[in-house]
Amino acid sequence: METKLTLKLDSSIIDQAKKYAYKRQKSLSGLVEDFFRGLGNDESSNNLIINPVVRELSGIITEKDIKGWESDYSNFLEKKYE
Repeated sequence: METKLTLKLDSSIIDQAKKYAYKRQKSLSGLVEDFFRGLGNDESSNNLIINPVVRELSGIITEKDIKGWESDYSNFLEKKYE
């Protein structure tokens, strides 16, 4: 069941939120609902809402793929700035 909620916010914050929502092709109500829904997820990460792009990219790179990248990058930077 949907229920109406009235919020008092600074008008500049509302304008900023509307622009943010528009860029993401969402309604302001949808953003607020997603935020409130996320508040209950602190106890259980099983209900975590994952961005579709992140979900699509998950599992592409394994831990084995990135093992040692820090030292490789450090070596690269040391050589670059000698």
